[in-house]
Amino acid sequence: MSEIVSSRRALVTGGSGELGGAICHALADAGWHVIVHGHQSLTRAEEIAAAIRAAGGSAQAIAFDVTDAEVTRAALDVLLSEGVIHAVINNAGVHDDAPMAGMSGEQWHRVIDVSLHGFFHVTQPLLLPMARARFGRIVSVSSVAAQLGNRGQTNYAAAKAALHGASRSLAREMASRGITVNVVAPGVIEGRMADAAFPPERIREVVPAQRAGKPEEVAALVAFLCSDAAGYINGQVIGVNGGMG
Repeated sequence: MSEIVSSRRALVTGGSGELGGAICHALADAGWHVIVHGHQSLTRAEEIAAAIRAAGGSAQAIAFDVTDAEVTRAALDVLLSEGVIHAVINNAGVHDDAPMAGMSGEQWHRVIDVSLHGFFHVTQPLLLPMARARFGRIVSVSSVAAQLGNRGQTNYAAAKAALHGASRSLAREMASRGITVNVVAPGVIEGRMADAAFPPERIREVVPAQRAGKPEEVAALVAFLCSDAAGYINGQVIGVNGGMG
């Protein structure tokens, strides 16, 4: 573990979930100090941070609602008072599926609020400190649904697709400061949500690799994009989807 890397801090929103937890572990294994974010579950975030520390890594836990701009800003101000946050992984997201013809306004807004407005609330306050440090990594977790569409997910696909345009634009704004902005778009990944929505026969039908991906396979790409080696990869949307598209 290099001293340069071990002094770097990464915030992972939605870090208390299955994919978020894998990302936190991968970053810790790469030598980052990881700030594990949970929305409603500080307990789960604390468990992941404790597991990282038990394995010899460095981590802390925090909980706040990314849809609340003031609450988010206050939490980030406390974190920034302890030092620069060199990487942010925008992984927080929710599903609230329904065909658009039967979708409520609340379902539409809730999903957009978490994935898209949450991205702005968390990322924007971190940009100038990153720029002053001349180093930053911003990785947003999207979905194959944003690229291909998915029935019942107009809200989710819209929110995630918006991250693609925002990230490409932000990459152009921040590239000269040593900051990269990329998107990782997973396909069907093992976990509670995928297991409920995709029985094995459906996976064989829609995924060329004929299996669900593992959270660790997504996390490995995120950790690489946060590394020094990935400094010239910028403004990209990279799929991790077993060949779906």
